[in-house]
Amino acid sequence: MKPKAVVKLVVDILMTIALLGVMGYQFWGEEAHEWVGAGLFVLFIIHHILNGNWHRNLLRGKYTPVRILQTGIDLLVFLAMLGLMVSGVMMSNYVFDFLPIHGGMSFARLLHMTASHWGYIFMALHLGLHWGMFLGLFRKWTGKNENVSSHPAAGEKTAREDAPESGHPRTKGAGKWLPTIVGAVIAVYGVTVFIRRDFLTYLFVRTHFVFLDYEEPVPLFYLDYLALMGTFIFAAYFLSKGLRRKNGKRK
Repeated sequence: MKPKAVVKLVVDILMTIALLGVMGYQFWGEEAHEWVGAGLFVLFIIHHILNGNWHRNLLRGKYTPVRILQTGIDLLVFLAMLGLMVSGVMMSNYVFDFLPIHGGMSFARLLHMTASHWGYIFMALHLGLHWGMFLGLFRKWTGKNENVSSHPAAGEKTAREDAPESGHPRTKGAGKWLPTIVGAVIAVYGVTVFIRRDFLTYLFVRTHFVFLDYEEPVPLFYLDYLALMGTFIFAAYFLSKGLRRKNGKRK
């Protein structure tokens, strides 16, 4: 991987960890929440700087269904992050306490609650739309031990093609479908988390306060939120695959 690609990947991983961290406010306290939130916004800015080509090409080229979906989700992520930062600065008691901001706390709390829950979903969808890249990297890393050339010469058979057929179809089929089955199980569990944790109430501002369970085991909380993230990653990944296939058939 090129150095810039490595940096992009590290930034994306750190953003995901920071996002999970800020969602667990009740475990880490207000000061840690503010510092991690500020760090998340800094990482978000770095992410956009590293992906400057996206900004430069925003008004260029053809907008396919997949590109429309990706651009729409990216803009929604940006709006959610902007809402989080504005409301976070307004409510800050530590990181931005030096700023002379007074009043508007009720609005800031509502904005922060809504933007955080929508932002979590939009970030998961964003990851899902680019999940093919992560799968490609994973396959590349796990395939290093295989004595198979990634780009065989024309007409040249790979070691896998020369291998005996017996026993391989079943293994290949299981290897092909296992990630999808595991992803589907995680996605279904994530749907139950979405319902059980009453996400719709926060998304559509049916309450002015977030219920925080200070006694909940930390591993259980993050298991739920990882599964919830997995639900939207799964949905976005397969939706983008479907749109690409549909667009390819039209050509």
